[in-house]
Amino acid sequence: MTKYQTVGIGNAVVDVICRSDDAFLDRMGIEKGVMQLIDAPRAEELLEAMDNRAQSAGGSVANTIAGLAALGLDTGFVGRVRDDELGRSYAHDLTRLGAAFVNPPAEGAGLATSRCMIFVSPDGERSMNTYLGISTELGPDDVPGGVAEAAELLLLEGYLFDKPEGKTALSDAAAACRAAGGKAGISLSDPFCVDRHRSDFRALIGGLDYVIGNEHEWASLFEARHLDEALGRAAEACPLVVCTRSGAGVVIIENGARIDVPVRHVTPVDTTGAGDQFAAGFLYGLATGAPLDVAGRMGCIAAGEVIGHYGARPEADVKSLFAAEGLI
Repeated sequence: MTKYQTVGIGNAVVDVICRSDDAFLDRMGIEKGVMQLIDAPRAEELLEAMDNRAQSAGGSVANTIAGLAALGLDTGFVGRVRDDELGRSYAHDLTRLGAAFVNPPAEGAGLATSRCMIFVSPDGERSMNTYLGISTELGPDDVPGGVAEAAELLLLEGYLFDKPEGKTALSDAAAACRAAGGKAGISLSDPFCVDRHRSDFRALIGGLDYVIGNEHEWASLFEARHLDEALGRAAEACPLVVCTRSGAGVVIIENGARIDVPVRHVTPVDTTGAGDQFAAGFLYGLATGAPLDVAGRMGCIAAGEVIGHYGARPEADVKSLFAAEGLI
């Protein structure tokens, strides 16, 4: 059986990017600077209109897995794509980065591969049109037998809680991973996602080894006015709690003991993927046995790198950045 240092389960969304001027946006009826959900016919229309497009495997946990693969860990990703041009491209892209795409693209009729089409204007504004597609239908049958059990660390994506099948898939995978001796955790993903599924998230984290979220997600989860209250309640439920706070530093609580990790100020060019790459750096630290304060610093360095340029993946050798700080 293949062993993985980290496995992620999440939405598989192809990021398709092209440069476009305001005249193009007006002609195509695209609202500038916002994210819009679109249907399948509109998705096909916009895809055909994208000249000189670049595409890559995206989605929150997929971005984290890509970051971990770039750091040299043995990684796998579980996500649902259709056996179409974009779905095959998605699987190829993750494989090219060094991550195993462990479930094959789905054949037959059904929803097309999910995609987020991003139109970048000359002034840097990003206008996003997202077709949710097949990735939202991920269920227990999409997690191959033995994959969760083969993971030393399993990372789940909170967005998959939006469908009952996704909740079941995540809960089953976490239980299988932990029963086999691995550690399972979740990224809370988004405060609005937490709002929609608060009771289910609270129930799940009591059976996990770690949870990563930002201050808004933690406050939403426990409907707390003060962050310390939310984190105190989280620490009662889960042995390892991680809270990012943008420029205010990171709070890590393990078995009730708090660690504060400072951050170095970076002027952001594009904050897309900051949380995803923080998770990559932090989990790299966990996977390699680093102390928690060092793992937290690794997360901050990885996040700082990705916000210094456009895109959700690192462009620099993040491992060399760790070495330059004396962390490895």
